[in-house]
Amino acid sequence: MKITIAQLNYHIGNFSGNKTLIFDAIRKAKADKSDLVIFSELSVPGYPPLDLLDRQEFIEKCYKTVNEIAEQCYGITAIVGSPTINTNPEGKKLYNSALVLSEGKIIFSTSKALLPTYDIFDEYRYFEPQNKFSVFRFRNLKLALTICEDLWDEQSFDNEFEKKRLYTISPMNELAKQDPDLIINMSASPFAYRKTGDKAEIFKNKARKHKLPLITINQTGANSELIFDGASKIINRNGEIIRQLPFFEEVVETFTVEEIMEGIVKQEAEYKDPIELIHKALITGIRDYFRKSGLTDCIIGLSGGIDSAVCLCLAVDALGKEHVRALLMPSRYSSESSVTDAVKLAEGLDVKYDIISIEKPFRAFEEVLSPLFTGRQRNVTEENIQARIRAVLLMAVSNKFGCILLNTSNKSEAAVGYGTLYGDMAGGLSVIGDVYKTDIYKLSGYINREKEVIPVSIINKLPSAELKPGQLDTDTLPDYNILDAILYQYIELQKPAEKITGKGIDRETVEKVISMINFNEFKRYQAAPVLRISSKAFGDGRRMPIVAKY
Repeated sequence: MKITIAQLNYHIGNFSGNKTLIFDAIRKAKADKSDLVIFSELSVPGYPPLDLLDRQEFIEKCYKTVNEIAEQCYGITAIVGSPTINTNPEGKKLYNSALVLSEGKIIFSTSKALLPTYDIFDEYRYFEPQNKFSVFRFRNLKLALTICEDLWDEQSFDNEFEKKRLYTISPMNELAKQDPDLIINMSASPFAYRKTGDKAEIFKNKARKHKLPLITINQTGANSELIFDGASKIINRNGEIIRQLPFFEEVVETFTVEEIMEGIVKQEAEYKDPIELIHKALITGIRDYFRKSGLTDCIIGLSGGIDSAVCLCLAVDALGKEHVRALLMPSRYSSESSVTDAVKLAEGLDVKYDIISIEKPFRAFEEVLSPLFTGRQRNVTEENIQARIRAVLLMAVSNKFGCILLNTSNKSEAAVGYGTLYGDMAGGLSVIGDVYKTDIYKLSGYINREKEVIPVSIINKLPSAELKPGQLDTDTLPDYNILDAILYQYIELQKPAEKITGKGIDRETVEKVISMINFNEFKRYQAAPVLRISSKAFGDGRRMPIVAKY
């Protein structure tokens, strides 16, 4: 007997496209003489469908698509994920279900019991939790069929204040009472670069605890700001990974039940450098954001600094050089090296670029505002005017040529508000808004791993917004090594100020940074959607009040 894992890239609401992906995988599984093909959580509508689940016609299309898939399941059995209607008079109107399809119909269904409501997850908003547990008998096997969080009843969180057990029930403990032979977990688990190891340990621990082999099927690709890494696994009863599918790739692979049950480790799970995974994740995020939105071209404001340089390289890898253009907008404060470095990068990548000086519009603003500003010292106002001029120019090119503006602000800047609202915060997608500055440098090193793509002079340059004479980021901010250490402990680990420690970190600096984070919440509410690569990105996964005293 054979089992096929289908690790695919679904498109939310694209029932025709998702159905085609599933049909193709079923055909491949049949060609491999497979008996069972398994897809990931909510594979029919794509994950996460959010408030589309409130629409009756959306749910009707889910049912219609499931029936069409079932018609392909003659001579093979498939397990797909789809919302189903809760017919009980009480409770939420839907379940998050796994449906077993065979010979043109649904022969078994089960639903998700543990519905996460933390970080970016809000599943109890839509779904009723399953409260009955039953194994599925397939041929001579009893399958413990679970959905994502159902195996996450014990997990570690970055926040020390959080519990390790969020739920009062363990679905796998209940299913174990029925003596299953194999655990199957259908998931839609987003990528977080510090969590790939923890995620694997959850599955390995479950296999060890119940002394059962385990198959986990995760989706890949990106939907809006969420990026899914795939990396589906087969784990033996000893908690050893016997096969892991690639990160960020669509794969349909078939295994014999004998090799799954024997659990002989034929390959060690390959270690992946987190920076390599971040690089792949961001390229996946950009590519799918554009492809699934029906977009093709982008524009980037190229400053000669490291952030825009990294974003340009990522965009070229994701979209192709012919779909990327750059705009250089020097001012009276721009160094000559910033312009020459930006030109060198654009020409090296063979990207179309234009140079427009902002001097004339800046002078015009100075002139028209002069009567109002008489007697007042120059300050951040004049700096922000320059940033907003650049945003106007970028959006003009965006509108005229139909290319989406990619925002190039990093997470360190976004955290402390080191950016201009309606200026350098403009854009349709924030590429590196979840990447700390210190990791931007690591990314640049990874991009240059084989040859110099980003000029070394850009990497070695002291960070500066170049909005006034001699300006450096460190005029306003701590050194980025210190700043990022504070930010990580406060944002991801959610430590109180008195517990934030590290080399070069003092209490006064910590208090200043936290104050900047909290004060600038209003800016982040108006920022572009951020590609999520961490366990706590700005956006839906971090909900803070704008108006608060804390």
